[in-house]
Amino acid sequence: MRWEGGRRGGGVDDRRGMGGGGIIGGGLGVAALALAGYFLFGIDPQVTTQVATQLGMGQGASTEGEIGSPDDPAGQFVEVIQSSTTDVWSGLINGYEEPRVVIYEGGTGTACGLGQAAMGPFYCPMDRQVYLDLSFWNTMSQQLGASGDFAQAYVIAHEVGHHVQTLDGTADRVRQAQSQARSQAEANRWQVAMELQADCYAGVWAARVGQASGGQVTLEPGDIEEGLNAASRIGDDVLSGGRASPESFTHGSSEQRVEWLRRGLQSGDPAQCDTFGSGGSSGRAK
Repeated sequence: MRWEGGRRGGGVDDRRGMGGGGIIGGGLGVAALALAGYFLFGIDPQVTTQVATQLGMGQGASTEGEIGSPDDPAGQFVEVIQSSTTDVWSGLINGYEEPRVVIYEGGTGTACGLGQAAMGPFYCPMDRQVYLDLSFWNTMSQQLGASGDFAQAYVIAHEVGHHVQTLDGTADRVRQAQSQARSQAEANRWQVAMELQADCYAGVWAARVGQASGGQVTLEPGDIEEGLNAASRIGDDVLSGGRASPESFTHGSSEQRVEWLRRGLQSGDPAQCDTFGSGGSSGRAK
């Protein structure tokens, strides 16, 4: 993937080197984090709980790091990809407000509670920021078998997809539907549909980024296969080793994630990302 000449918008909050300070309690909670770590990455819930306790999940204030443009290549990559998502979505949504990306190490405070590396990348709708511990790239490559620049960019674009869902009200509608769900399985289906839509939105970004960036951020041969491989490696069925039943899925199967990422890539049209309605069979939340 070509990205080195891409626009650097300065929208990165670099908290690396700050440790786990500034962690705020409440929000997601230790138990929820443990479950998230298990369902997303197959991490033993006891491990997540122990780390969260060691980091001190008490009351505190989220602390900003150095805001602007990182100097190192890894930080610059995140900045360029974030800026390119802004270029794409600004052309699709009037008055689009870009999210800030926070890069950190180990743990950090968020408006949603403890941000912790075991969770992987995540989006907090309360402060409208994407959180990323860059060690996740090693996890993707060494543990999940998903490597390459585009695989990493897909992950960032997926989290920005959740930001789009917050801006257009989808996230609120899903939370309301989940609160009225008659079972956990029904609530999970809504969550799956939301995650698959974010995958599709990541595909929309990839389809449009070359034009939106003036050719400075573009896909190269093999990148699409790289992204589809990454999607296949982070399905709930694969991450749980086949132990989780479809009713417990929160992000969708490998087949579903590949399908919706491909749909976004092929169409470049967010209107084709209706995972909630009759537009597609995968991840339907009805």
